[in-house]
Amino acid sequence: MANHLLKRGKIVEGGEAFGKAFEHFLFQEIWAHSRYSGLDYPLAYWRTASQLEVDFILGDHELAVEVKATGSADDRHLRGLRAFQEEYQVKEALLVSQDPKPRRMGNIRIMPWAVFLGELWSGKLMK
Repeated sequence: MANHLLKRGKIVEGGEAFGKAFEHFLFQEIWAHSRYSGLDYPLAYWRTASQLEVDFILGDHELAVEVKATGSADDRHLRGLRAFQEEYQVKEALLVSQDPKPRRMGNIRIMPWAVFLGELWSGKLMK
């Protein structure tokens, strides 16, 4: 809607606008889950002075979630999550992307966005 009103044109997969829209979509789902589930967990963002970041920290460091619109997440996409894990005790670290199937890279789970939402709404990730 905002894109149309601002006359920015079509959002194309692979573009910067697509990545922002993808992250915003997942933010809305996480926020809705926090409220509708009755858990009302805090939702935060984390960034270092050197610009490493994690998009969403759910609860009291229960879940760290980085969102990437890519279909092939790799090691460079995990830097923020790894830095967060070095500073804080986190129950689980996830990279949510458009990867075709779930997998692990060390102690970080890579999850397709639909799998992430299924686990979130079924109560497997936040209790």
